[in-house]
Amino acid sequence: MAKPQKPEQLRELKTEELEQKLALLTEERFRLVFRRATEAIPNPLQLRTIRRDMARIQTILRERKQP
Repeated sequence: MAKPQKPEQLRELKTEELEQKLALLTEERFRLVFRRATEAIPNPLQLRTIRRDMARIQTILRERKQP
């Protein structure tokens, strides 16, 4: 996932889709962090993008859970 997701694009998705996307990003982040510990990764800024996308998704999910 090279380009960051915009909040408007994420808000159009259903809650289930957001949860799936969050799970995929979490797994991808884990793999990148593990890979960074053992070797040099080609694009270190990719970790920042993933982390920020995860935060955006979590924020939207939190907003939907509030009454």
